[in-house]
Amino acid sequence: MTLSLHPLVILLVFPGGFFLILASLAYEYVDRKLVARFQNRIGPRWFQPLADLVKLLSKEEIVPQGVQRGLFYLLPLFALASALTAALYVPMVGFEPAYTFQGDLIVTIYLLSVLTLSMGLAGASTVDRFALVGATRTLTQLFSYEAPFMLALLGPAIAAQSWQIGTINEFTGQNLWLLVAQPIGFLVALVGLMGKLELPPFDAPEAETEIVAGALTEYSGRGLALFRLGKDIELVIGLTLVSAFYLGGIHSPLDFILKTLGLLLVVALMQTLFARLRIDQVVGLWWRIGTILAVIQLIAIIAGRYLGTLLF
Repeated sequence: MTLSLHPLVILLVFPGGFFLILASLAYEYVDRKLVARFQNRIGPRWFQPLADLVKLLSKEEIVPQGVQRGLFYLLPLFALASALTAALYVPMVGFEPAYTFQGDLIVTIYLLSVLTLSMGLAGASTVDRFALVGATRTLTQLFSYEAPFMLALLGPAIAAQSWQIGTINEFTGQNLWLLVAQPIGFLVALVGLMGKLELPPFDAPEAETEIVAGALTEYSGRGLALFRLGKDIELVIGLTLVSAFYLGGIHSPLDFILKTLGLLLVVALMQTLFARLRIDQVVGLWWRIGTILAVIQLIAIIAGRYLGTLLF
């Protein structure tokens, strides 16, 4: 049984809202620190993500010429709001979701994609050449990893016979870790999460040595802060989803900390081991390998359930 709190507290304070923002900054720090240690560097101090956020929020937001001001201001808010809304349906820290319904898995996957779509639109709405190239890469990469990532999350849903995240979380907690039964789906889901967050080696859309900051080149101050905060929140939600689906579910704060930080360790290690892929290599990797592997495992799951029905 997952723990229970008043829905308003879950929505505004814990484990949503204020807590989620602080947790996202903490996980950004852990990620940056792990990558730094793997690269034989010292890395940032514990308060660096918070200091970066406060500094950006206090800076003037410069609006470039040739953009629609309303869209320029709204896209960062829309991106952050979608990430926070996705947290409503996820068993954060082992507590029951603030809101749940049949099919909330599909809604959550969609909401997690809104951040990337907002970044693509933000780059495409400017006249800066670096932002335009970054936006093109962002949207191209989105259409590459989205299908494999969704298929990887559908495997546990089919095993649990439900499209409801809370039900899947309970199912995985009562059975063998699906990491053992569906290892391909776990790998595709974890690597797909890295693609959604544009983490190395999937950071071609914001390659600093090529296109400055990609789609967000023209953003500064509050807009850049909200986009960065949205990505950090999506990191926490993504790690929670993968843990809930493949690592036996999340049913307590200890479950949440151990499993999500364990996955973050793997993500940081993969960032360190692999060099940046070109955008054509990213597309080829997902469509030629990721999608095919996810489809093969999905077919195996369906066939296994069909054969089990015939035999028993």
